Amino acid sequence: MQINAKKVDSANAVVDAKISAATLGKKEDKIAAKAAKSMKVDGFRPGKVPVHVVKARHKDQIKQDAEQEVLKELFDEALKQLDTNFEEVVGEPQISKFDRVDDGLEVEVKVSFKPTIDVTGYKELVPEYKTPRIMKKDVESRIKEILKSAASMRVITEKRAVENGDFAQIDFEGFIDGESFPGGKAEAYLLEIGSGSFIPGFEDGLIGMKVGEERDVKTSFPKEYNNQELAGKDVVFKVKLHKIEVKDILETPDNDTLKKLLPGVEKPTLKILEDQVKEELKNEKLHIIFNEEVKPKYIEKILKEIDFDLPENIVNQEIDMQVRNIFSKMSEEEIKEYSENPKKIEEKRAEFADEARDSVKLTFIVDELAKKEEISVDDQEVTQMIYFEAMQQGQDPEKYFEYYEKQGLLPAIKMSVVEDRLFTKLFTKDTKKVKDK
Repeated sequence: MQINAKKVDSANAVVDAKISAATLGKKEDKIAAKAAKSMKVDGFRPGKVPVHVVKARHKDQIKQDAEQEVLKELFDEALKQLDTNFEEVVGEPQISKFDRVDDGLEVEVKVSFKPTIDVTGYKELVPEYKTPRIMKKDVESRIKEILKSAASMRVITEKRAVENGDFAQIDFEGFIDGESFPGGKAEAYLLEIGSGSFIPGFEDGLIGMKVGEERDVKTSFPKEYNNQELAGKDVVFKVKLHKIEVKDILETPDNDTLKKLLPGVEKPTLKILEDQVKEELKNEKLHIIFNEEVKPKYIEKILKEIDFDLPENIVNQEIDMQVRNIFSKMSEEEIKEYSENPKKIEEKRAEFADEARDSVKLTFIVDELAKKEEISVDDQEVTQMIYFEAMQQGQDPEKYFEYYEKQGLLPAIKMSVVEDRLFTKLFTKDTKKVKDK
C-alpha cells in the first residue's frame, strides 16, 4: 500500500493512496479465516469451515469489510505522516476519489484539522459606543407599570357597565359563516379592555356590557393574521360577561408594596426602587445597543482582522446544510430540475460559499475567545434553559427537549449562549470603549 499525505495548508491535507489487489486479497483472507472459526455450515464441523467456502458464500460483504479496514489503516498511516493525531481531525474525511484499478484501489481522501488561531488584539477591536441615558420620566413610567402589575384585583360590586381599563371575565365563542372554529372558544377568560390582546374591534365591542349580559360582537380578522385560514375573514363572537374587575393602582408605592418589590432590602425606599429600575432600564438599552450596533461591527472587524486557514470539510458541511434548507422549500419540479443538472447544484452551492466561510470562521473565533475569557456553558445549563422555556410556554419539558435533541439543535443553542455571554463580557468590561451621552 503506497500512501502519500501532504498538507494543503495548516488546516487541510490530501492523502493519495494506491492499494494493490494483493493487499486487498490478504485482508480478505484474514477476515474470512476469522469468520470461519465461528461460522456454522452444513457438512462441516464447527471451526473447520474452509476459508474458500466462507469467501464464496460472503464474497461481497468480505470485500467491503476488507476495503473498510484498509481505509482505516490508510487513515492511521496518513496521520503519522502528517505528524498529528485523530483528536486534531474535524469533520468527516471526504473521499474525493475511489477507483477500482486492476482489482486494486486508487484513493484520494481530504482531511481537515482544527485551525490554529491567533486572536491577539481582539479586545482592541471592540467598537466604541455611547452608554444609554435614562430619563426620569422613563423610570417613572416603568414604576407605574410595576405598580400596575403588582396591584391586587377587586371585583366591581356596583352596577355599572364595562369601561376601558377594566378586566372583564367572559365566556366567548367565535363563528365564521355560522360555524365555530378551533381556538375560538374560552370560558371564564379574564381580558383587560384596551390591552390590544384580541383582534381589533373585539375589546371595543365589550365596552358598555353589564354583568350577566350576552352580546354578539362582530369584527374581522386582520388580513395579515398569522393563521391563514382565518386571515381577513368576518367573525361573530358570542360573548357572556360574568364579572368586572379592576386594579387598585397606587400612584406611589407604600411601605408594604416597597417590601414586596425590594425583597431582602432591610429598609426599602422609593429612591432604592428608582435606582434599581434605572439600572434595569440601562441594561435593557445596553442589550439592544450590543445586539443591534456593537456586535455587528465587532463581528465584521474580527472576521476581517483575524485570519487563518479554514477546515474545508466543515465549510462544505455548512454549505450542504444551507443548500438543504433551500431545497426543503422548493417544489418537486424544482428539485427534479436540480437533480438532473449537477452543474446547477454546484452553482447554487457557490452562492452560499462566502456566507458559509464566514459562519465557520466566526464559530472558531468565538470558541477561541471563549477560552481566553473563560466562558463556558455545560450541557446541564442548556437542558435547564430548554426546560424553563418549555414551562413558560406551557409545554411538556421532556418532549420539548427531545424535539431539540432530535433536530440536532442542542450544539447550536449551546453555542448561542456562549456567544451571548462572551460578547456581553467583552463589551462591558472595557470602560475605555464607553462614552457618556
